[in-house]
Amino acid sequence: MPTPDAPLFHSLTPSDLTPAQWHPFLVGAVAPRPVAFASTIDAEGRVNLSPYSFFNAFSSNPPILVFSPANRVRDNTQKHTLQNVREVPEVVINICDFALVEQLSLASTEYAKGVNEFTKAGLTELASELVRPPRVAEAPAAFECVVEQIIELGQNNGAGNLIICRVVRAHFRQDILLPDANGIDPFKLDAVARLGGDWYCRASGSSLFEVAKPNRHIGIGIDQLPEHIRTSDVLTGNELGRLANIEHEALPTSEQVTEFRAEPMVAYLLNKHETEPEALQQQLTHLGRQFLAEGRLLEAWKTLLLSRGA
Repeated sequence: MPTPDAPLFHSLTPSDLTPAQWHPFLVGAVAPRPVAFASTIDAEGRVNLSPYSFFNAFSSNPPILVFSPANRVRDNTQKHTLQNVREVPEVVINICDFALVEQLSLASTEYAKGVNEFTKAGLTELASELVRPPRVAEAPAAFECVVEQIIELGQNNGAGNLIICRVVRAHFRQDILLPDANGIDPFKLDAVARLGGDWYCRASGSSLFEVAKPNRHIGIGIDQLPEHIRTSDVLTGNELGRLANIEHEALPTSEQVTEFRAEPMVAYLLNKHETEPEALQQQLTHLGRQFLAEGRLLEAWKTLLLSRGA
């Protein structure tokens, strides 16, 4: 892979900016972020529902979710969710899918304390089993939680308040489960995530892709790729990473590479560019890329190894 030209950067020091100036850079770059509704109640039993994108899972055992109602950048006031969990340390984290995203946005309206956003957003309260706040009946997944800890990250405008929640009961809509019910089907979940400004993204269809987890084996690493592959001006960093995520034992042997010369497309290129080594190397490299795009890793390796002698 050739050394890229040095990129130009716009560098910032957060303390040199106002919170309103810094905020769009932070949420615009740290994206996409999963979004969820947090349902809470206050000491008088009044329900609040509010969406958060400063949210994620942080532990499976114990099962911990964390979200952060930040002090408002505009006037440094605190959100009703934060006030509620201090009074009643329980919350339901309701996952948002594409079918709910407009209602989620509506629920973010800054209604007065005591106004029930379930009603405003047209969502249905469903009684929880182990905690007092209700869950969103329309949500594809909901986690009943007890609040373990609240960590104030500061007193200023935009300062976060980490609400660390332990899951005590979880609910998953049947239609989003894998056929054997041992997990969630991402195509059926139809998840959404938050970016900066008014932007969201939808995790469905062609936007979903798989990358093999390297913790299942020990890949050879990009540094161990043959030089003509590693320094190729055709292959991208992603493609090199895919090639390098292979164990030494799985690499094709020299005999297998030689036999692959008979593969129809390879044989055609070898014959067509027999007297044009540079053109042959380029064409074989492009064919290797095609095999990679089709998920045919070993064919890609054989083709790229053949290109060395082109």
